[in-house]
Amino acid sequence: MAEEKKEAWLNYLALTTVIFAVCATLSTFKGGGFSTRSVMSQSQASDQWAFYQAKSIKSYMYQMQKETFELKLLDLPRYTPEEVTNTYKEKIADYKKKIEKYEQEKSEIQEKAKQLEIVRDESQKHSQAFGMAIIFLQIAILLSSIAALLKKKMVWYGGMAAGLVGLFYFLDGFFLFL
Repeated sequence: MAEEKKEAWLNYLALTTVIFAVCATLSTFKGGGFSTRSVMSQSQASDQWAFYQAKSIKSYMYQMQKETFELKLLDLPRYTPEEVTNTYKEKIADYKKKIEKYEQEKSEIQEKAKQLEIVRDESQKHSQAFGMAIIFLQIAILLSSIAALLKKKMVWYGGMAAGLVGLFYFLDGFFLFL
């Protein structure tokens, strides 16, 4: 049996196919990680916004109570003992402090929720880039496999073109230069 002489370009085809496969695998893992981070950040942001709403409701309730006591204080007869008016004033001051506390807490919660949304958005961008890389790298692997079977250089060149696009998106997944 005579051995067929192996064409030199097939070695390069094999090497590029391995590189594309490794990058596709890494894209899958990195894309999945960023996708998970995106979902988790969205969930945490939603929790923060729900917490914000709860604080808003409590603040509103105290605001209503404060206004009620302010109106009652204005409606008291002139001969009302000072002890009673002071009690109203203390309650109004107490409610005012609670309102201020809730407003401060709402501000902190809002900032945290917005930060989580930024993490979510960034993670989605990374995940999308890795997803595009997977698509083009898989096409490159497919075309390279067909080129090896048919021993057609032109098919391999097509695979190389798709692979270069995939590598571009692979790098974009890390650096987000698009």
